Amino acid sequence: MSVQGMGVQGLSAALGAGAADVAKDVGAGVVMVRTRGGFGAGTVWRPDGTVVTNHHVAPRDEAEVAGQDGQFAPAWVIARDEANDLAILRTDSPIGTPVTVGDARALRPGELVFALGHPSGVRWAISVGIVTVAPAQQPEGRELIRADVPLGPGNSGGPLIEARGRVVGINAMIGGGMGLAVPSHLVERLLGAESGAKGPRLGVVIREAQLGPTLRGRAPAGVEHGALVFEVAADSPAEQAGLIPGDIIVGIEGQPVQGPADVERAMAEYRGGALRLLLLRGGFATDVVVFPAQPELRAA
Repeated sequence: MSVQGMGVQGLSAALGAGAADVAKDVGAGVVMVRTRGGFGAGTVWRPDGTVVTNHHVAPRDEAEVAGQDGQFAPAWVIARDEANDLAILRTDSPIGTPVTVGDARALRPGELVFALGHPSGVRWAISVGIVTVAPAQQPEGRELIRADVPLGPGNSGGPLIEARGRVVGINAMIGGGMGLAVPSHLVERLLGAESGAKGPRLGVVIREAQLGPTLRGRAPAGVEHGALVFEVAADSPAEQAGLIPGDIIVGIEGQPVQGPADVERAMAEYRGGALRLLLLRGGFATDVVVFPAQPELRAA
């Protein structure tokens, strides 16, 4: 969002419009989480009913989640990372639309971010702030996003969203007057650990990559980011299919890929057989057929 040449009124109007767009686009991916110990928010991460929240919001094995219709459904914890205050819930009930996940490591101080949650009982409330420290190593060893976005009780477990509408973190707490959020790549790491022994994997380490104008012209319409192949495991399905470091995955089975989260979702939905990947390699698009197997796909 460019603010050059804007007066105070123009800037306020632009921020208001941006917040309204984010609330509309991401709101269906934000839920309420209720346990015997309290109440907070959750973020729908995958279409299979996977919801991300904080460990302190869902400290027990069971919880309830509700979408915008307000109807609570049972959920259970499938993975937990107490050190990073994360809990992964699963529900069998239709709960909302998965958010679009971005890479918190691409954040820079000064970027605009939004928080969506239920502070002090105000449901689906949105607040805005600026990144002050993008994922930093804290003295206690925790990697967090710091932003001057106002948070309150009920924001915990809700998404921190960058200006393009991508979720880059899970809001967790207030510290030193700043909002603190757990970066999105730590969520992906936990989800990868949870599913690593069960789900099919390509055998690559991937990172989000931003596409320049030329590459965007050779990717599927609307794709501005992709999943950069950073490493290829020896004897993996990816190596057997000919993937190499530097390849950028921009499509899977005709569906656009905007980053590691889209690859993870495709793997979660994979039911066997050949999988067609659309890659950008050396500036040109190419198709590769791969046969996923156990293990290991991870975002890093």
